[in-house]
Amino acid sequence: MGDKPVKVEKKPVKFSNLLLGAGLNMFEVTTLGQPLEVMKTTMAANRADGMMGAVSRIWGRGGALGFYQGLIPWAWIEASTKGAVLLFVASEAEYYAKNAGASNFVSGIGGGMAGGLAQAYATMGFCTCMKTVEMTKHKAAAKGEKVPGTMSTFMDIYRKEGIAGINKGVNAVAVRQVTNWGSRFGLSRVAENSIRSFTGKTDTSQKLSVPEKILASAIGGGLSAWNQPIEVVRVEMQSKKEDPNRPKKMTVANTFKYVYSTNGLKGLYRGVAPRIGLGVWQTVCMVALGDVAKEWVEKVTGDKVTAKH
Repeated sequence: MGDKPVKVEKKPVKFSNLLLGAGLNMFEVTTLGQPLEVMKTTMAANRADGMMGAVSRIWGRGGALGFYQGLIPWAWIEASTKGAVLLFVASEAEYYAKNAGASNFVSGIGGGMAGGLAQAYATMGFCTCMKTVEMTKHKAAAKGEKVPGTMSTFMDIYRKEGIAGINKGVNAVAVRQVTNWGSRFGLSRVAENSIRSFTGKTDTSQKLSVPEKILASAIGGGLSAWNQPIEVVRVEMQSKKEDPNRPKKMTVANTFKYVYSTNGLKGLYRGVAPRIGLGVWQTVCMVALGDVAKEWVEKVTGDKVTAKH
């Protein structure tokens, strides 16, 4: 007879945890997050551009503010909700995985993947779609035509294509988020273990310093950019580019084939440099700064914060 899985005490998800996840995401996107997002999206959509070409294109459509295109309201809506969704779903998934007998490492990655999947279909699908539309609709301005505002663009897409139109590319977003958070969480923890071995902190009760946590998060976030091809596919599916050779009905599979046929393997990794920077910054904010913030909340409120990154 095998041993029965050890039951794990189920802790309630506190409102402070949800606010913490949302607050960290808002900080991340309003600082370096959105400029890096605009950079990698612009390069993924305009794959003939190099880094300087993308900078020139972004500056030309709005100067310094061009790097914050799509921040209000879409990036803020996404940031203020995805942290809470990630926290709640990931915590629940981790709890059930542990009760089923999974190790802390496996249940942690499983929780991150489940949370990432929920993020995509709850709010990130339409938010990433609208951000991409905002960043790729400026051809009209180059022709001297009036560029419609954010909400009029949203309503125009909704009237023409309905819910499917404002959620275009949501399946690609789901694949990206599942692999993103599985990789970021798992690789960050692997990096933490390596740092522990190097510094002699083999006892898990010995806490890593803030610089050590940031280093581990930076490594995990940077390495998670391995899935850049699915990000390029996501951007292509959601962009408003005009190309008669694009598939009429775009799926993840035929969009991948289209990008590869027109730009090769290099095209599938276009924008990976700012994506690495974005991954590092997001993971530092949500993992390293998240750990610091949780400890601070615990001291102030006297409650244990069970927030999942």
